[in-house]
Amino acid sequence: MDDATLPLSALQHYLYCPRQCALIHVEKVWAENRFTAEGRLMHLRADAGTPGRRGGVAEDRAVPVRSERLGLYGVADVVEMRPGPDGREVPYPVEYKRGSPKVEDWDRAQLCAQALCLEEMLGVPVPEGAIFYGKPRRRERVVFDAKLRGLVDRACSEMRSMVEGGVVPDAVRGGRCRGCSLKDACMPGTARGVENYLLKGLKA
Repeated sequence: MDDATLPLSALQHYLYCPRQCALIHVEKVWAENRFTAEGRLMHLRADAGTPGRRGGVAEDRAVPVRSERLGLYGVADVVEMRPGPDGREVPYPVEYKRGSPKVEDWDRAQLCAQALCLEEMLGVPVPEGAIFYGKPRRRERVVFDAKLRGLVDRACSEMRSMVEGGVVPDAVRGGRCRGCSLKDACMPGTARGVENYLLKGLKA
């Protein structure tokens, strides 16, 4: 993929914490913890299935998606083809996530971005999809309304500007730090990127 295109996961990282996104996609820092490992295994299970039918609905797994407008690429875990109002099949993306549904729109925005990729690729509207959460083991229906689509557009624009400009936001300590796999690399309370922190230490 070209340097101007970012993975779909970057959008979720950016909405969760812009600094986390910058550490991963500007400074190429990554570390795994229990939460990221569980999420990765869940995606592997979702992607490992073969195409077929679920409850009479055709589905494809591990579907590559891309949007030139948003500057995103990635893989949709599952895309079901459901009958639309006019009888034609409509894509219905399903994302698999560990844990439970969230109040914030991080996961919903990532799913909406998949829908926008599918709309651009196929030239058909994708009005809704679902997120399957591992803890309650049920789907959450997500409607891709104007508010959610606007959030994706704005976040993608801001994220591209940050990454292309090589900007690493300052660290801000908060409740989200506890579950972040980059907690040690981020070094809450320090400014700018990891490289600057290490250089400062060498000069001391």
